[in-house]
Amino acid sequence: MGELEHGSSWHASAILRWPEEIAHEQDKEAVAERAAGLVGEGQTIGIGSGSAAYLALWAIGERVERERLSVRVMTTSYETETAATTLGLAIVPLGRAQPDWGIDGADEVDPAGRLLKGRGGAMFREKILWASSRRMYLAVDPTKYVDRLGMHFPIPIEVDPGGVGLLERALERHGAVGVELRVAGGKDGPVITERGNLIADAHFDEIPVGLHAELKAVPGVIETGLFEGYRYEAL
Repeated sequence: MGELEHGSSWHASAILRWPEEIAHEQDKEAVAERAAGLVGEGQTIGIGSGSAAYLALWAIGERVERERLSVRVMTTSYETETAATTLGLAIVPLGRAQPDWGIDGADEVDPAGRLLKGRGGAMFREKILWASSRRMYLAVDPTKYVDRLGMHFPIPIEVDPGGVGLLERALERHGAVGVELRVAGGKDGPVITERGNLIADAHFDEIPVGLHAELKAVPGVIETGLFEGYRYEAL
């Protein structure tokens, strides 16, 4: 199987362009080609968010077109949905079927296999994908492995606008060393998720096991970027 044809020039559509240059692109393209090799006739495939999953989607689309395969994809963001449409892939809405397998990336992976995700803001929809897929593959390059979660990125927390104050007080109780609402790059004000919520980025010196459940218990918290207890195979 050859290299991805699009290189660094692929975009979801002519008017929806990938917002930044991809770090470690060659490593991620190699992982994407491995993911494309897993595609089977008639499968439903879940596609996560972030650059690694996005590259995998392009590799899958190219193989489907080349071999005239019949597959469906289930996407977790507007961007991956638009890209799937551009590639001519059939889309099944999230939660309407059980994917045969899914592929997603991560921002950090610790020695216990816990993941920190959500820089793209789609962790709520990604968790639905992870929980519903028969098998999950993790697409990461070697730089994603860390000694402890939170070394490079905060915990993203999707929260209803009415619950921001409650979340801020809860984070103080749990030892957060800093928190801020994520600000949008293409508009004034905060990032708004696909579900119309806000994202708070919480910084911790240490992220204990079980923190996700504690934060989810706060009224208004929709989801966190801590992925604990999920089974996956790393590509």
